[in-house]
Amino acid sequence: MWALLSVSDKRGIVDFARGLLGLGFRLLATGGTHRALAEAGLPVTYISEFTGFPEILEGRVKTLHPKVHAGLLARPDQEAELRALGLERIGVLAVNLYPFRETVARGASYEEALEQVDIGGPAMLRAAAKNHMAVLPVCDPADYPAVLEALREGPSPEFRRALARKAFAHTARYDAAIAEWLSGEKFPEEKFLVLERVSPLRYGENPHQEAALYRVAGEEGPLLEARVLQGKAMSFNNYLDAEAAWNLVSEFAEPACVAVKHQNPCGVALGETPLEAYQKAYRADPVSIFGGIVAFNREVDGPTAEAMAEVFLEVVLAPGFSEEALRVFARKKNLRLLEVPTLAQGPYLDLRRIRGGVLLQDADTQDPMAPQVVTQRAPGEAEWRDLLFAWKVVKHVRSNAIVVAKEGMTLGIGVGQTNRYAAAKHALKTAKEGAKGAVLASDAFFPFDDVVRLAAEFGIAAIIQPGGSVRDKDSIQAADEAGMAMVFTGVRHFRH
Repeated sequence: MWALLSVSDKRGIVDFARGLLGLGFRLLATGGTHRALAEAGLPVTYISEFTGFPEILEGRVKTLHPKVHAGLLARPDQEAELRALGLERIGVLAVNLYPFRETVARGASYEEALEQVDIGGPAMLRAAAKNHMAVLPVCDPADYPAVLEALREGPSPEFRRALARKAFAHTARYDAAIAEWLSGEKFPEEKFLVLERVSPLRYGENPHQEAALYRVAGEEGPLLEARVLQGKAMSFNNYLDAEAAWNLVSEFAEPACVAVKHQNPCGVALGETPLEAYQKAYRADPVSIFGGIVAFNREVDGPTAEAMAEVFLEVVLAPGFSEEALRVFARKKNLRLLEVPTLAQGPYLDLRRIRGGVLLQDADTQDPMAPQVVTQRAPGEAEWRDLLFAWKVVKHVRSNAIVVAKEGMTLGIGVGQTNRYAAAKHALKTAKEGAKGAVLASDAFFPFDDVVRLAAEFGIAAIIQPGGSVRDKDSIQAADEAGMAMVFTGVRHFRH
């Protein structure tokens, strides 16, 4: 029986071919695969010798031949017809497709990318996958050892179905990439989202909900590349909170610490060291941090770990952990430590599910703000630093959102309120006396001047907000009356 090998990714192909020979298969191959096997000294027949028809059109047509497809598609009960026609069965097909995604990703021309659209490969894979009870379709080099073992013992129906499923998934994602490329649009008429399961999760947001973690094919993400250094497996909620914490801590060039609870920051601070940043973030809300997620944009050292060991936390994320820090955290066996290799940077598409549909948008990773002082008093140097710090934080808070901050530290955060005044009231009351001389950031404009007047009562020195309300003049007047500085950004950061 024949085994046909035609692979773009040649990892392990020689050893696989050698194993097939040992099991009594005869080898068929195309182009570069034939060359690789012949150079390894293996007996292999070129596809044109098998079909009796030469490759034509610069290799565009070589496997699209009845002898190939009859050998792949013949059912066991069609053996007599196959032999009557002088045709032979192909029992194993190893194919992986031209590197289309990789070609497009490196900026190839339209013509070059088009040449990487595989035709014969998908046709053969689909034929073998359809006839998987007679043919083993193999598209992943990682499966070669398992295929050889199955052939020695006799492939089970379950094993055959698993290979067929994988082959159809392989061709489906390949076609999806081509269709999206041809559209040339960010939001094409058809959007094919290919998801690869990374791991099942114990449960979803609540124990009665099933869940799993998936990777979007062709995309990378810091948390998906992270190493879990210790602790229990990450949960559904852990991933959501960790993503929120990492996105925010990645905003800062200075050493920063972010504490998150239910996808909202509860304490954010800058410091000269990770320890100082953590201590300030902890003081911002020592109650809410309990059972939360803490992220750093610098390596966590021993003193920082010692300070954190006094608090119950679910997850700590950082670019690295010193040996001393790892020894300290080892005392807390259930604490998850994630070493995250890259910051969260660059654009991506944000997906939100609704029943029967999906909303897609550019994720809010850019901030094309153009700060404009609109009051009689301009912010001082220290106020400017705090305003820009608070503005970065409020971008990551659920709307309606208000952030009160001073000296590179959040003092109060108003989260997810149904009116802006309530969000401001919560943030200011949390800040208490600390609000005096602090700054206030709002994710959207003030429809009335009530928030500005409330901020003045607490002693807020400066405000940053998008502007754009029909009543902006009222808010500006209230700020001037209180001697406050106010800055318009021209950018809104709603998070629903």
